Amino acid sequence: MTAKRALTALLVALVFLTIAMLAACHPEPRKTDAELGLTPQQAQGRRVYDARCAECHYAYSTHDLRGPSLNGLFKRPFMKNGIPANDERVTDIILMGRAKMPAFRQKLTQQQLDDLMAYLHTL
Repeated sequence: MTAKRALTALLVALVFLTIAMLAACHPEPRKTDAELGLTPQQAQGRRVYDARCAECHYAYSTHDLRGPSLNGLFKRPFMKNGIPANDERVTDIILMGRAKMPAFRQKLTQQQLDDLMAYLHTL
């Protein structure tokens, strides 16, 4: 009976440890649009980002995911790939893709692109 209790306690501890580790694996803090002070356009852009970009890019973490972090994208003169960090170049990459990044030309409306760019400027 003691061995059975010890095994049960070990399994319970492992479950809690696993849950804690999984919770810690997501370095991206999730704040509300209001907490971030987003305008309606930026909030719409955040929804586009969540649907199209968040799978590969972190917004608020400096860690890379599948693609580079977008934290501070427009606060630097150049992106990690050496391309100037300006509206024209970022738009080109979004629309035409680059390396492993797919093109979104046929997937985003002009309004979605404008909203996304407004959001990216808040990062």
